[in-house]
Amino acid sequence: MGNPSVELAAERARSAERYRRLDAERAEARRRLDAVLADHTDLPWQREVAARTLTDRLAGLTAADSGLCFGRTDHVDGGTTYVGRTGLADDEQGTLLVDWRAPAARPFYTATGARPEGVTRRRHFHGRGRVLEEFHDDELGADRSSLLRALAAPRDGEMRDIVATIQAEQDEVIRLGHRGVLVVEGGPGTGKTAVALHRTAYLLYAHRDRLSRSGVLLVGPNPLFLRHVGRVLPSLGENDVVFATPGELFPGVVAVAEDEPEVRGLKGGLGVLDVLREAVADRQELPDDPLPVELEDVTVPVTAAVAEVARTRTRELGLRHNAARSAFHRHLAEALVEPAVALIGFDWPELVADVRRELRAHPAVRAAADRLWPELTPQRLLADFYGGRCLALGYPELHRERGDAWTVSDVPLLDEAAELLGDDGSATRAARARRRADVEYAQGVLHVIDTDAELHEEELRAVDLVHAEWLADRHETRDHRSLAERAEVDREWVYGHVVVDEAQELSEMDWRVLMRRCPSRSMTIVGDRAQRQSECGTADWGRALGPYVADRWVHRTLTVNYRSTEEIMTLAAESLAEADPTAVPPTSVRHGEEPWFATVAEAGELESLIAEARPQDGTFAVITPDGPLTPKRAKGVEFDDVLVIDPHRMTPAERYVALTRATRRLGVVRIGGGGRGGGEVMGER
Repeated sequence: MGNPSVELAAERARSAERYRRLDAERAEARRRLDAVLADHTDLPWQREVAARTLTDRLAGLTAADSGLCFGRTDHVDGGTTYVGRTGLADDEQGTLLVDWRAPAARPFYTATGARPEGVTRRRHFHGRGRVLEEFHDDELGADRSSLLRALAAPRDGEMRDIVATIQAEQDEVIRLGHRGVLVVEGGPGTGKTAVALHRTAYLLYAHRDRLSRSGVLLVGPNPLFLRHVGRVLPSLGENDVVFATPGELFPGVVAVAEDEPEVRGLKGGLGVLDVLREAVADRQELPDDPLPVELEDVTVPVTAAVAEVARTRTRELGLRHNAARSAFHRHLAEALVEPAVALIGFDWPELVADVRRELRAHPAVRAAADRLWPELTPQRLLADFYGGRCLALGYPELHRERGDAWTVSDVPLLDEAAELLGDDGSATRAARARRRADVEYAQGVLHVIDTDAELHEEELRAVDLVHAEWLADRHETRDHRSLAERAEVDREWVYGHVVVDEAQELSEMDWRVLMRRCPSRSMTIVGDRAQRQSECGTADWGRALGPYVADRWVHRTLTVNYRSTEEIMTLAAESLAEADPTAVPPTSVRHGEEPWFATVAEAGELESLIAEARPQDGTFAVITPDGPLTPKRAKGVEFDDVLVIDPHRMTPAERYVALTRATRRLGVVRIGGGGRGGGEVMGER
């Protein structure tokens, strides 16, 4: 590449030309649409088709305005292709921009260092609005020395966009034809995340029709990781992707707090399903004292015995809790008929029918049904349960003062509760309210037209041809949110593909949530069981996946470490042997500086040591057992220089994670201890 400033200026000029052409095409589409709408010589259906076509074209050109061009490929024959959100041609019909769905755009998605497909360089553009701010290149024809230079270059805090470091074993995984569950396992720095993201881009291209309708869910271990990778897929033009942590998989809840290990284990295992069923059944109550229902002639009590009859009959239907509420109301009213008739003292068929009708419509019966079989949301169910009801059911370990102080482990329980409860009716009520408002507005419009004094009473009016319901349907507000925006707030959204990073941390309950989101079981699962920090995480892929896909899943292993130097991995291997004696550390492709060690007498001395260790360029992190950046929060990300504090207070798996975040230099510090000799720095907790 030449002078970066000159290159950027040239790319900005080309970008400006593309936007000028976009504006011209948009203006032309608008002019043609206005002409169609004003022209009444064509048949109505012809005008409708033409208007719809031009409206869709105009909408596409408008949507393309943001990030119009996001990439470029240079080819061995000297040609250049710019890839963007729509196709554009210049005045001589030469190609200015290739639509990302066109065959000519394919190499931008599929070319790798191992299989460049005639591409020598791929360029990624980043901008804000119409302003091109920067770009970076993947040199796909790079040799091994170029690869090593790229790996050793300072980081900028964000993941490189599918860089040319994709090598042969990674490329094989990216292009694997298996459409079900693919598990990619490998040690730190083997490029698992890059492979998963590149595979996602590959699938989005190869199966565009299927995945563009449903989108992709990418689940990462923490917000830092999601920020780290967040620009990768958008830089490839892929915006139909929802990014979430496990604590964000239930709409409306963002959980970051962690339960104590014992509680996390209870909530993460499948045994908690019985606890949730008990919690739901506990809300289908019997009255402690009779609830009076005042009829015209007598007052009949809703006793525990009467409610028990209604509850039993309702449960036999096998409906979900909220869906069964109307059935419980009917059964409760029916169970009151006999005692009401007995109190009246007559048993005429007409009387029985009258009493039944009166009970079914009686507000006190409805109030009793609402009290004994309440409408519940998942949040209300669990908040009440944690806040006190768990004590009566024999689960004191789940009690907390604030029931709705959600933890990450609560998210799959909220999702499961939603399955047990069913629709609480709020969405339906909101939709009905919107519908009523639309119809009322349409009626008002028609009323104004109908009373227009300028219209002759014999003239045909709008109200003679249309009615308010039709008009409300005709002008129903369209949902202009993006697919990702709609998907992330819809618990029942079904994704075409799911990507999970650091999947070894998922509990059995977490897997249930993800499988619910992807019934097709099209998944890329990335993890390293040797780095597992959660006791309720995944220790066996087959055991975790078996209940959902049996043996119809594929496993691939990455063995080459592109991140950490051999010197760093040699030190980390000591912790790996403790975490998993059967695990084999990945082979590093680079050499570098030896890790350095230090001790300080007290925490106050750390500040000057950290200042001294901070590099002049690149990224820097301080990982501690219980500070702002813990091994758990550092999972999935990398830094140029890393300082690990008190590794002896970490578990072997935590230590292994902390020691393998550095790409360049690693320092290890112990507070209040001796030197490294005798295992004092790296020793047991």
